This record gives sequence, C-alpha cells and structure tokens, in this order.
Amino acid sequence: MISKKLAIEVLNEMLSTGADYAEIFYEESTGKGLTIENGKVSSSSCGITSGAGLRLLKENQTVYGFTSDLSKKGLMDLANSLNKSFNSKRLLTISDLVQIKAANRNPVKNSYKNISTQDKIGLIREGIEEIESLKDPRIVRYIGSFADNHRFVAVFNSKGKWFKRDTEFARMAYSVVVANEKGMETGFEGPGCQEDISFFKSKVQPRKIARKAAETALLMLTAKECPSGKMPVVIGNGWGGVLFHEACGHPLEASAVSKGLSCFSGKEGEMIASPIVTAVDDSTIPNGWGSIDIDDEGNLGTKRVLIKDGKLVNFMIDDFNGRRMNREGNGSCRRQNYKFCPTSRMSNTYIANGKSKPEDIIKATKLGLYAVSFNGGSVDPTTGEFNFGCSEAYIIRDGKIAEPVKGATLIGKGEEILKKIDMIGNDLALAQGMCGAASGSIRTNVGQPTLRISEILVGGRGGELK
Repeated sequence: MISKKLAIEVLNEMLSTGADYAEIFYEESTGKGLTIENGKVSSSSCGITSGAGLRLLKENQTVYGFTSDLSKKGLMDLANSLNKSFNSKRLLTISDLVQIKAANRNPVKNSYKNISTQDKIGLIREGIEEIESLKDPRIVRYIGSFADNHRFVAVFNSKGKWFKRDTEFARMAYSVVVANEKGMETGFEGPGCQEDISFFKSKVQPRKIARKAAETALLMLTAKECPSGKMPVVIGNGWGGVLFHEACGHPLEASAVSKGLSCFSGKEGEMIASPIVTAVDDSTIPNGWGSIDIDDEGNLGTKRVLIKDGKLVNFMIDDFNGRRMNREGNGSCRRQNYKFCPTSRMSNTYIANGKSKPEDIIKATKLGLYAVSFNGGSVDPTTGEFNFGCSEAYIIRDGKIAEPVKGATLIGKGEEILKKIDMIGNDLALAQGMCGAASGSIRTNVGQPTLRISEILVGGRGGELK
C-alpha cells in the first residue's frame, strides 16, 4: 500500500511541469484458478499482481505509465519520466488528501481465502459428473473451471481526494465440445458473481449449467443450416443482450462519442430507438457482476439511463473524455488493472423490461428466427455496423418455436435495429461476461428481456426461409 504522505509527494512531482491533473492508481490482487478437463484436474494456478499506474492530464492530452516498483525512488522515477511530456509552470500543489467513502454494495460474507482447493474441485466435479452421465460418444472434450479474485485498489488524485476499494469475485464455467462426421460444435455456460461461494452452491447449480452446455452443443450438432434473408428475429433474454452491448453500448461510451467517432455523436435528445426502448447502464446493482462502488477515477458508481422511451438522454462518461464534451464523469471509468490507462466502459448494461409476455412475442411471429445466444462477432462503433453469430437458434413457424438451426449470423446497424424493436418482454435477465476494449478486459453484465426486431438481415447457408 502506498502511504498518503508518499502519494502527496509523488503527485506534486507529477504536477511540477504544468499538468492540470495527476492520479496514482495502486493495485494489489490475488487470483486463483482451477481447471478439470475430461475428468482430470489439468491446471491449478495462483497469481499475485501488484503495481501502480500514474496518469497526467493537461487539457485534452494524457500521459500514462506503470511500474511494479513501489518504492519512493521507483514512483518518483516514473513521475519524472511522465512529466517530461509537459514544459510549463506548475498549476497545482497538493497539501492534503481527503478520503472519499462509499457504501459497499458488493459484500462477500465468506472470503474465498477460506475456501479450500478441494471444496472448489468438488464443486466443479458436480458439473463434470453430469456431463459424463450423458454417456454420449459425440462428446469429445469437456472442461470445467473455477476462478476467484481478491482485488484491493487505492486511488490518489490531484483533486485532493483518495479512496480505496476491496472486492472479491468468482466465476464458474463449463465448455463442451461435440463432434461427428459432419462437424463440430461447442456449448458454453459461465455464470459469475461478486458474492461468496454459496452463490455457486445454491443459486447456480453446477449440474444444471453443465448439462445446458452439453445439450446445447449436441442440439446444434444435429441442426440444419440456417436460412438467409431479411426476417423478423426474436432475441432471447439474458445473453441475448450481448447484441445491444456490442452494437449500441460501445458507441454510447464517451471514448468514442467525445471524438465524434460514434454513430450516436451529437444525437443527445434525439429519438434513436423505438419508443418502447429504455436502456440502462447501472453500476449500483448489489453484488452485480459489473457493479462498482467507486470507479477508477474516484467518482461514485451510478445508474445511468442511456435511452429513455427511445430518446438518447445520456452517455457513459469518464472525466478525461468528458473534457471534450464539457461534461463531468458519471462513474463510468474502468480498467483491467494498473497496466491500463482507464476510460469510459460499461458495467451492468441492459434493455429494461417491456409489457409483453415472452410467449406472446413468439406467438405474434408467424415466420422468423429465435436467437437465444451469441458466440461472437464484430462491430464498428463509428458506423454501428455489426455481424454476430448465433450459438443457439431456432426457426419460428406459425407462432411456435420449431427446428434448431446453426450458422445463423445477424447483420445490420445498431441505430437501425434500435428503431425496429417492436415488442419487448417482461422477463429481464442478466448474464455475466468479460468485455475487452482499450482499457483491458473487465467484468460486465449484459442483459435484456426477450424482444423482437421486426426485420433484420440474417446470414446462413440454408437457402431461403420457407
């Protein structure tokens, strides 16, 4: 831990050549991981990360560096290296730092430090045994894993503030690979939480999620190729929200908006979506996978309504990109660890509940696609253009879920599909994932209720939908 006294000295050294803001980000984290592959423990790991990142700002310029040498000399050397980027008179001097405190919304009652390796292995094996009980020769590989992390962070800045944050989080995952003479498919389930191990023992049910991963892979192995063309698409709740996260969420981050590189730049106050769409990024959900009490700049985590009844009303803003927008940060600044310069990022991002029942959305669709989940894709935040592959999908016929199909790809623009959402369910669910961007890989929840896009281009090798 860096003392307050040392932090003041380093901050003042950083500010000596005219920067208008200085920040020290200290981190110490311990991560543990276990993997069981095809019934045998294949890896066990434990890693400790410790270091500090120093950031200097002057108007719209930023300079960042990091070090694992936490001695006074190590920090001062880095400060001197960074402040050479500026060459003017000192603007600020720090005399004291006041601690900023926030309520801990994500308490872990029983630390993972108290959970033995054998207990974790036993938990993973529950799901492994469920996969093995299927006795299906098409299952060629199955992996179960458990990872937990304890992370302590302290941030000191030239606003005369400092804060500390102590968090624990964990994730369990199962991946199942199946194959036959026609090809190969993979099923995956990976719930995570900022709660103790009771979440996995009582709420998650390892056997249930492991079976779901295996059954999804086996189902898609026998599925026919998806038809192509423009059609209505119903997107399932929970993991279906990754489409909004990628195609619309990233373009609503200030890192793109402030530079005019987002398809939503300059559109605040405009109708960018169907009037039934409200979208939120909320870092205050208790024990949420992406929740934070205080962001990596020292701003309190908040609930940000991004789209309200179809109208664009807000963005996810960090202090630095907020300078270009003449706006203050709203608790959206995050980074993977001390080696990354922070920027605006999502936390728990979702489309809010609508008024329709999920079954009524299916019934109202005569012919189309039901996309349950996605397995990756790409998006250009400048244009909003995207393509996403479906990992589980079905044809809807006469208002009923019919045959499974594989190879479905959704192609379009985020700003276009937002306006084509014509039904939203009342079954909001969140799903846990990792989001990679400029400031590294961070925990994020994606989510939505079941919803329907009236028309979207679907790519596939199955010919025309009939």
